[in-house]
Amino acid sequence: MVTLTLAACASVPQDPLPEGLTSQPPADWGERAEALAQLTHWELQGKLAVRQPDDSGSAVINQWRQMDEQYHLLLSSAFLGMGRTELQGMPGYLTLTLPDGETYRSSDPQALIKAATGWQFPLDSLTWWIRGLPAPEGNFELLFDDSGALAAIRQQGWDIRIDRREPFIEGYPALPARLTALKGERRIRMVITRWQEVGAQP
Repeated sequence: MVTLTLAACASVPQDPLPEGLTSQPPADWGERAEALAQLTHWELQGKLAVRQPDDSGSAVINQWRQMDEQYHLLLSSAFLGMGRTELQGMPGYLTLTLPDGETYRSSDPQALIKAATGWQFPLDSLTWWIRGLPAPEGNFELLFDDSGALAAIRQQGWDIRIDRREPFIEGYPALPARLTALKGERRIRMVITRWQEVGAQP
């Protein structure tokens, strides 16, 4: 099923390709994508910045732990005001705890984040984009640079650019170290300083 998902790069109208990029995948892309898709239990740390027409903010990602489809994020600093913000969920469900201890739950994670912060923040898809993979839902286009590395993903109206990658985890392809997601006047930028694989829970 993973293979079919990663191969389903549907033909949809797109903007002209940026100079130096191609939509033709290199011969080893399927192998690399399969390896990245197998990284389902991981943890990272870094920084997050969101900019949109009516609001901007930034945060330290103290922890983003992903266990299959379940995620747990601990954010601090300017995100939702000073203090600690916690997000726990999976596709189709999110619990969000604000610095003052108020907790909110929703079956629409993106709507909850927008209601609580005013930000458009596609968290369910970001769990895929952050690994350099398209999300399983929706058409997408992949763009590669002249070295054969994945440079950008176009999906759900977002242009996700992989600005830098590093060989964080032995045995896996290089993972994004800096990622920028753009949609109109909205921008999400992430800098990842640490990736590690974590053991599956029994």
